[in-house]
Amino acid sequence: MFELMFCSLLTILPDYLYRRYAQGKRFGKEITFFSIWYELRWGITGCLMLTVSLITMIFYFHPSTTSAALYFRTVPILPEGAGRVAEVKVGFSEPVKQGDVLFTLDSSRQRAAFETAARKVAEVEASMLAAQSDVVRAEAQIQEAKANYQQARDELDTKSDLQRRNPGIVPQRDIEKLQVLVDQRQAGVDAATAVKQSAALQVSTLIPAQKASAEAALAQAQVDLDKTVVRAGVDGRVEQFLVRTGDVVNQLMRPAGVLIPEGAGRGALQAGFGQIEAQVMKEGMLAEATCISKPWVIIPMVVTTVQDYIAAGQFRSGEQLIDPQNIARPGTILVYLEPLYNGGLDGVTAGSSCIVNAYTSNHEEISAKDTGTFRKIALHVVDGVGLVHALLLRIQALLLPIKTLVLSGH
Repeated sequence: MFELMFCSLLTILPDYLYRRYAQGKRFGKEITFFSIWYELRWGITGCLMLTVSLITMIFYFHPSTTSAALYFRTVPILPEGAGRVAEVKVGFSEPVKQGDVLFTLDSSRQRAAFETAARKVAEVEASMLAAQSDVVRAEAQIQEAKANYQQARDELDTKSDLQRRNPGIVPQRDIEKLQVLVDQRQAGVDAATAVKQSAALQVSTLIPAQKASAEAALAQAQVDLDKTVVRAGVDGRVEQFLVRTGDVVNQLMRPAGVLIPEGAGRGALQAGFGQIEAQVMKEGMLAEATCISKPWVIIPMVVTTVQDYIAAGQFRSGEQLIDPQNIARPGTILVYLEPLYNGGLDGVTAGSSCIVNAYTSNHEEISAKDTGTFRKIALHVVDGVGLVHALLLRIQALLLPIKTLVLSGH
């Protein structure tokens, strides 16, 4: 309506003034209700063409959308495994800090496993002490075997020396028995040495490996036990926390509630603009928004990110070929906008629906020396008509509460 009124001032009004004062035709006489089209046909035709052109230019270079909202991330409250709730630490809706306990699960099985693993570690440590005692005992056995061997060796050497000096003084059978005894004592030394090496190997390698395995099992049992205590992963607020003692929760079917991170939905606004605006939407564009939860307020914003993909075109590979005509409706270009000033979104409820206008600025191209005169004039017109869209946004902001509360029928 505003564009039509503006264009009529440039077309219909001059046409009427020409008919009235240049041709002398009077309204109600030569110009009647039935002859308006014929008498003012040039002005009416020019008005319609100019209105269509103006509206097209405004909405193309200064795009607008009502598909905008303050989306925010939610974190489902879930344990890492299934279990029965043993104790609830927070209420239905309550602020929490990172690390706060939300609820605990029944941990009797995990505690039993932890106790078993702890006993296993103690058992391995006791085995280490026993193995160290075995090393000491094996060392004593080696000393004893060496002493016996040396005794037998000395006796063999003595009788062998007597036999060499006075043949026949010592029976050959006695020397052979002593040689067998020496070999036997040497085997005892070797056996005692092997026992010591085996005990030392247990102390240095086997038992430490068993202890490491037992400690790993104890750590795993501690992890399983810790999983029965569900904590807040981030600072935020718990909402719709309905779980109570005795309820069964698991990751697949029944979460315990929702955790909304602190500051979620307060930093940026997401808006979906039509695909035809793909060549217009750029990072750094200025924009304005008005939200239902904060009526009669215009929030200056700036475009920070323009998503280079349209969600309607995504697909998952399957057994059927993609048929483009099955797309129900064309998708939009997702744009992220942030407040131009700190605290711009204060008072706007997260998840609120908003109306967003973005404005094209050609100031740099207009200021460039190599830009032609006619192009500068055209760019000035493009930037100037943004004022019309800004005015329309303020009218929408003014009428939004009335439309919502009175005309919506709710």
